[in-house]
Amino acid sequence: DDAAPRGIASGDLVRVFNARGAVRARARVTGDILTGVVALPTGAWFGAPGSNMDANGNPNVLTRDVGTSRLGQGTSAHSALVEVERL
Repeated sequence: DDAAPRGIASGDLVRVFNARGAVRARARVTGDILTGVVALPTGAWFGAPGSNMDANGNPNVLTRDVGTSRLGQGTSAHSALVEVERL
């Protein structure tokens, strides 16, 4: 439901981005993911500091570098809002 209007098909290179940064990833369109949700497994090591897009698909580029609370200090990586476009 989300991929078709964006012209995205499985195998396409996509840009996943928000106000914090952008990463390049390979799309896999599936009915196993809910509408409005993107799953981005951790890619390779962070690459090319200073560029406007991490070519290795590291999701840390898209998340805030803060813990979930002072007590828990868990990752906030599962709550990033992003947009996806075909490259």
